[in-house]
Amino acid sequence: MKTKYIDLIDQTYYFPQEEFTLDDDTLKFHDIDLMALVKKYGAPLKFTYLPQISNNIQKAKKWFDKAIEIHNYAGKYHYCYCTKSSHFEHVLTEALKNDIHIETSSAFDINIVNNLLKQGKLTKDHYVLCNGFKREQYVQNIADLINGGHKKCIPIIDNYEEIDLLTEAIDGNFDIGIRIASEEEPKFEFYTSRLGIGYKNIIPFYNRAIAGNEKATLKMLHFFINTGIRDTAYYWNELLKCLKVYIQLRKICPTVDSLNIGGGFPTKNSLAFNYDYQYMIDEIINQIKISCEEADVPVPHIFTEFGSFTVGESGGAIYEVLYQKQQNDREKWNMINSSFITTLPDTWAISKRFIMLAINRWNDEYERVLLGGLTCDSDDYYNSEQNMNAIYLPKYSKTKPLYIGFFNTGAYQETIGGFGGLQHCLIPTPKHILIDRDQDGNITTEIFAEQQRAEDLLKILGYDEN
Repeated sequence: MKTKYIDLIDQTYYFPQEEFTLDDDTLKFHDIDLMALVKKYGAPLKFTYLPQISNNIQKAKKWFDKAIEIHNYAGKYHYCYCTKSSHFEHVLTEALKNDIHIETSSAFDINIVNNLLKQGKLTKDHYVLCNGFKREQYVQNIADLINGGHKKCIPIIDNYEEIDLLTEAIDGNFDIGIRIASEEEPKFEFYTSRLGIGYKNIIPFYNRAIAGNEKATLKMLHFFINTGIRDTAYYWNELLKCLKVYIQLRKICPTVDSLNIGGGFPTKNSLAFNYDYQYMIDEIINQIKISCEEADVPVPHIFTEFGSFTVGESGGAIYEVLYQKQQNDREKWNMINSSFITTLPDTWAISKRFIMLAINRWNDEYERVLLGGLTCDSDDYYNSEQNMNAIYLPKYSKTKPLYIGFFNTGAYQETIGGFGGLQHCLIPTPKHILIDRDQDGNITTEIFAEQQRAEDLLKILGYDEN
């Protein structure tokens, strides 16, 4: 009878996989010895594997290039990174190595843009697409960027007031886009996205506020739906509705030449993950071309704003199982040395699934467990492992430490969790390391941030150190 943890994984999934391999009884991630990381830096530990950011960008660009070639598509493709997924300098630096552009969401994003411009990592040849609901500071920052000569900064109009605010703040001519307020799936609590302008209102809005505006030129239509890019009747129906608006706009506004289909590519959340990226891109390009040819209008240039897809699969977290609590005859709680609420908030907030695997002891027998965090909060647990409600891990032993890893956690977790700030129950933010490869392919590591100290939290809380 096969009762070892390695048997369970091998019987349930195809293993090893591209990024996950085994060395004796310990797990490797992109050939990184994870137990060596633990021995060097301790646990809990967060890490960012920087090369994966470039890997995913290059994959997407190749998929789009292939689809454009197959369908003889006349438009160009532009990859933008959605900065809200992870604003860290090391993420932007790695992403911008790949000839991409960026998309912003709020006023302080423009401060990051200015910093990158000073460093030469961004230039005036890079598009800066400005999404989000724009109030005074955001409008002023956008205006300052454009007034400073960055003509490829394109604010995406989210509400009717913004066109007047931007026209007043910007000195000369400028380009704009309009965001479509997509209709949500029937299961949602509301019918239409709060973001953007409704399908039926875009043409009247253009005629009323943009056609006669001597400074603003409409260049882009922006389309995004909350559920992401999926092969469903709902997605294709919303895309076709968007294309109808683009075609109507193009016939009365020759300057609109770009379609932004937003983000929404999924990241791998299970060893059983199966998503045909190339098929989806092929079909999107094909549908756009067919619709435009039937209407006898030029096809648009394509922009995407991939955030989670860009950075998600670069991140990981490692915890140690501290103790096991047998709460009744069925439930065994493995207590980790950190908190899910603070370090992986999406698991708590939206029941997000990440790949979870044991780091060591793969040759030991396994058992069914629940995972609990350190906070005194009943919601601080994780039990949605892959395709099962239960979690299986090597059996707990007081004399044999067990480490577990959560993978593809690189998007949103730090910003939602409040990196460097207060944490629930004052559980400290773990140490964070950056992993890279040198020119010879050798793995290098450096500490980005140490684990929070009591002094750090007391200072935030206003306690006098004396």
